[in-house]
Amino acid sequence: MEEAKSQLLLKRPVMLKVVVTPRWKEEVQQQLQTQMSQIDTQLQQIDVQGQRAIEEIQKQNSPKAAQQIEGINNQVNQKKSELQERKNQFLQQLQQVQLLEMKQEVPQGQIDSFFRVDVGDNLVKKMNVEILVRDGIVEEIRGEI
Repeated sequence: MEEAKSQLLLKRPVMLKVVVTPRWKEEVQQQLQTQMSQIDTQLQQIDVQGQRAIEEIQKQNSPKAAQQIEGINNQVNQKKSELQERKNQFLQQLQQVQLLEMKQEVPQGQIDSFFRVDVGDNLVKKMNVEILVRDGIVEEIRGEI
């Protein structure tokens, strides 16, 4: 019964790193290109929707038409600006990926892991764990499991 009190189950973040390979680089570049293409499509859709809304307001010949059109233009421009900012971020990421050297280890994110800690364990060592992946295959687990 004493042993159950001396052990605890905790959750820790585990750093996920990937080894840069031609395959990984190509996949990441393709994902970023796809995301940028989707943003381009959204930008076109926003323009079309904005134009349609403006045309509808113009047909109504309302005294507040100019004010409504200005509001629509402001919304369209704000949304386009947000999307363009995201696209620029993807472009920067694409440039960074292209500069990476083969076999370089790059952080890819974090995942959570549960682990047991006992009285007398070095918590700092148990918290520092990372997984190294090459082309989707776990190559190494670093740290105290």
